[in-house]
Amino acid sequence: MEGYLHCFVSNKQTQWFKWLLLTKWWYDTSFHIAARMTPFMELYGYHPPSITSYLGENSKIQAVEYHIEHQQQVVQLLKDNLTLAQKRMKQEADQHHSEIHFDVGDWVFL
Repeated sequence: MEGYLHCFVSNKQTQWFKWLLLTKWWYDTSFHIAARMTPFMELYGYHPPSITSYLGENSKIQAVEYHIEHQQQVVQLLKDNLTLAQKRMKQEADQHHSEIHFDVGDWVFL
């Protein structure tokens, strides 16, 4: 969750506490390869609701419309930040990766 929180706050480090709930929601609704499902699905047994499923609807209440637009901007910002973080992690991993080939019978240190 620290990585998600870091992506949310980016340059607004003093306002991290405002993002805790959305960070938890993002973590709980993200697919985990080891479990082959989201933590939300593990806990409740059904797929989590999505913020984006409500973004296309218009509301007669201005505050609700503003909130939906703001949520859409936040979700897009998070996606952009996570994409950048993934690229940085891949570059770091690629720098320290070396291809080693072993044949049957080769001695290796364990």
